[in-house]
Amino acid sequence: MQEGPYFDELAVGQEYRGAPGITLTSGLAAAHQAITGDRLALATDHELCREVTGGGPLTSPSLVWDVAIGQSTVVTQHVRANLFYRGLAFRRAPRLGDTLRTCTRVVALRQNRPRAGRAPTGLAVLRITTVDQERRPVLDFWRCAMLPLRDRYRQTGHADDLASVGEPAGTQPPAGLVTGWRLAEFARQAAGPRLAELRAGQNWAVPGGDVVSNAPELARLTLNVAMAHHDAQAAGGRRLVYGGHAIGLALAQATRSLPSLVTVAAWHSCDHLGPVHEGDTLRSTISVEQVDPLPDGGGLVHLRSLVRAEAPGEDGGAITPSGLGWPAEAGHSRGDERNGSAPRDVLDWRYIAVVA
Repeated sequence: MQEGPYFDELAVGQEYRGAPGITLTSGLAAAHQAITGDRLALATDHELCREVTGGGPLTSPSLVWDVAIGQSTVVTQHVRANLFYRGLAFRRAPRLGDTLRTCTRVVALRQNRPRAGRAPTGLAVLRITTVDQERRPVLDFWRCAMLPLRDRYRQTGHADDLASVGEPAGTQPPAGLVTGWRLAEFARQAAGPRLAELRAGQNWAVPGGDVVSNAPELARLTLNVAMAHHDAQAAGGRRLVYGGHAIGLALAQATRSLPSLVTVAAWHSCDHLGPVHEGDTLRSTISVEQVDPLPDGGGLVHLRSLVRAEAPGEDGGAITPSGLGWPAEAGHSRGDERNGSAPRDVLDWRYIAVVA
């Protein structure tokens, strides 16, 4: 019977390639857009995409990373929480019709200290490498997942230092992703603000929030088999929302405020600060950390999206979740579970966007 591994069944160097490939179709893109609200013009406007890139319709980067993460869950079917992503970088921008296949390799392991009344867990850092049907590199990044042990009494001895795992997103120059693109044509047709209007230190709250809906559907759409997203019992009493869902809504909110955002080239980091549940409303605050003009127009803008969640209560107010499904070992505060009306931090995402 096929089943994903537990923490004590992992070893550094193991590789997993068992997830099915997935072809990026217009139907897949439309279903994904309906759930995440993606507004990137090069994914929604095929004629503009041809004028800017000289090729067929691009797939939204958020669909691409959702598929890659979903394919990696053959290793993390029993996941309790995802703690971070590091160094995600696009090597090329896939187009509709491309097929994505992913290899997931175990690169570091650390068993958590035992806690009274808690099932034992460990942290597994995975390197996720995604290619297309011609084996051209598409994505390369690191992901840290918390997994339970099958043998609760076993001491694995795994004690790797996870702080140094991964590479900075700028190791491969992100500007290469858009070489040859006519960004001036994108700027002519898209709304602002323009690159010259952005500077380090700017920050703003995105008007309006987005409700999280169709959470299991997004997990199924992207081949994500982590049981915590499908089965409330496996999640400890309440299903967790797939982390890519929160990231996709954060990107949609960023593009509402920055219609001149062409695409996302790379992530510096992405930390899940707490759980998200279906029905939560997510709100973003965006900061500009760095602006790097490109020689042929446009530029790379280093952005940070901080996302907070509000859970609806029966009286229309906000409540914090009971904490079911988000282990204390992750180090996150659950707030006041009896009457927690304040919004809670759920995502800290630092990424490099191309802006025209």
